[in-house]
Amino acid sequence: MDLLEAYRIMCLSRLFEEGVERISGLVHGTYHLSIGQEAAHTGLAMALSEEDWIVPTHRCHGYNIARGSDPYAMYSEILGSRHGLCRGIGGSMHMTDIATHDFGSSAVVGSGISLAGGIAYALREKGRDAIAVAIFGDGASSRGTLHEMMNMASVFHLPLLFFLENNHYGMSASAGRMVSTGSIAGRAAGYSMPSMRIDGNDVEAVFDAVAEARRRILSEHIPFFIEADTYRLCGHSRSDRRVYRSREEELEWKERDPIALLGRKLVGKGLADGCTLQAVKAGAVKEIDDALTRAVETKDDVLTHEELMELASAPSPSPYVPAASLHRATYRQALYEALDEILSADADARIIGEDIAGYGGCFGVTEDLWRKHPGKLLETPVSEEAFTGMAAAAAAMGMHPIVEIMYGDFAALSSDALINHAAKLHFMSAGQLVCPMVLRAPIGGLTGHGPQHTQCLETMFLSVPGLRIVAPSDPYSAKALLKSAALSHEPVLFFEHKALYGVEGDVGDPGAMLPLGRAIVHGSGGRLLVIGYSRPFHAAMEALRDMEGDITFIDLATIKPLDAETLMEHFSRVGKALIVQDTPLQGSVGESVLRILSEAGEVHGRVRISSACDMPIPASGQLERQALLSAAQIRAAAIALMA
Repeated sequence: MDLLEAYRIMCLSRLFEEGVERISGLVHGTYHLSIGQEAAHTGLAMALSEEDWIVPTHRCHGYNIARGSDPYAMYSEILGSRHGLCRGIGGSMHMTDIATHDFGSSAVVGSGISLAGGIAYALREKGRDAIAVAIFGDGASSRGTLHEMMNMASVFHLPLLFFLENNHYGMSASAGRMVSTGSIAGRAAGYSMPSMRIDGNDVEAVFDAVAEARRRILSEHIPFFIEADTYRLCGHSRSDRRVYRSREEELEWKERDPIALLGRKLVGKGLADGCTLQAVKAGAVKEIDDALTRAVETKDDVLTHEELMELASAPSPSPYVPAASLHRATYRQALYEALDEILSADADARIIGEDIAGYGGCFGVTEDLWRKHPGKLLETPVSEEAFTGMAAAAAAMGMHPIVEIMYGDFAALSSDALINHAAKLHFMSAGQLVCPMVLRAPIGGLTGHGPQHTQCLETMFLSVPGLRIVAPSDPYSAKALLKSAALSHEPVLFFEHKALYGVEGDVGDPGAMLPLGRAIVHGSGGRLLVIGYSRPFHAAMEALRDMEGDITFIDLATIKPLDAETLMEHFSRVGKALIVQDTPLQGSVGESVLRILSEAGEVHGRVRISSACDMPIPASGQLERQALLSAAQIRAAAIALMA
């Protein structure tokens, strides 16, 4: 290890963060410094290969410096200018720099751990001789996603290093009060994982431990856990007055300042003298001062609104390929065909989820795909948050994962990974990353599964920028839209209604695809529009078949983004609309459709939304039918509107 180079990096890190404090009056928002923890991030970074990836915490500046990010771009990011690592979008807590294999940090404590797991999975699948590092603090050691990911990393032999910076405080809560063990690293034994607890203020000890861990990870095909004992000499964030700890404790740790310790070691070993150390520090001072001065000079050069909007979504193909031939199949079989064809055509496609192999999936969709495509189905433990986050990062690393959630209700467990990561990776990194993943989830009632297995939670994600949401109503669109979803550069949530799995209809050949974001129009009746998606739309077409000459049916198919152009065009022509849905009214797709229709003309008395009741879905068959939208209700509403 080049200890003098380590000293230079540690000085750069300390000076950079002292510079942040100097310009604090110019910083919009907060920041989190790692003053006192320089040995941990420097020793780690120096022991890694350039091909290894890191996923830091919100306390990320030191890791960016140690991996080689440009201090000018870092200051610019903190100040919000277009010259920042993420063009001013991410700020202090989100500093993605793919040039240095820094995936970017997560401001949600602990949730970056599953991202590191996804990077490790992608590295393994692509045959790379590299590891991923999940970096987190003692506060995050209480998060469930850590334990989910430790188990999966061990089960799947992922090349993943868990690197815990134990600075003894999760914000203000001391580890002594909040952690039930004196050695967090000791928990790794419960996951059949080797571990070390080291002096995180000794850069050489950190380097040696990480180098040994990396060697074992790659040679023995195992994950590894390191707990680095360190201390932040500063507060948790810019507003922290550190009232929760004593000045005596701080002074005790200041005696073990890692930069001073390394300086004494260099002199003691005859590797440097006082003049050499002063020269190294002077060089670091100039580099940081120059970067800070430039960043302040250019701080007002920010992205325009138009440039920002361009980054809000990742441009994706939206193919329309009509079927050359048709055959009959059920909705379930159509989905199976789509998955089979995707896995056959795409070397990077994978299906990830619970019970998807020998069991064939909870609803039989994946059937025998594990036999037909060996190695392309990753059957997971019950760990929705972790494996969804894993899929998001694997997608950003060039994989094309299709996640199966056993029930749509469990999307609530995946929501952090979907909302805070998958949906934001492209935007937050200013286009450095994309997230081409699909999450499939069965929704809806009429199956007797009760209140926690029959919800339609697709509306929960409607207000999240960066997500596309699809909910097909028939076998043809189910297959054709899933094929298109697999080509999207943005994450797609693909909701399948359980009551439709057995419905039979025409299905297209392997080339047939439908574009995302386009509604599907059936018929051209001039008296009424019937608008919906998924099971209620299918039910409406069945219930009103004898009136189809009077009705134009619009299957939304994609509910985010909605096809406003088609809706407005047909409402302007017809003038009356019935919207059907299996969710309660408030915050629903129907309300969004109503807003669009209102821009095309007067809606009072001309538009009606027929929804499910505002209650959880009962398990009793009779009560369940009362809670959900029925064919009789649809028919009565249609007749009333056409009267």
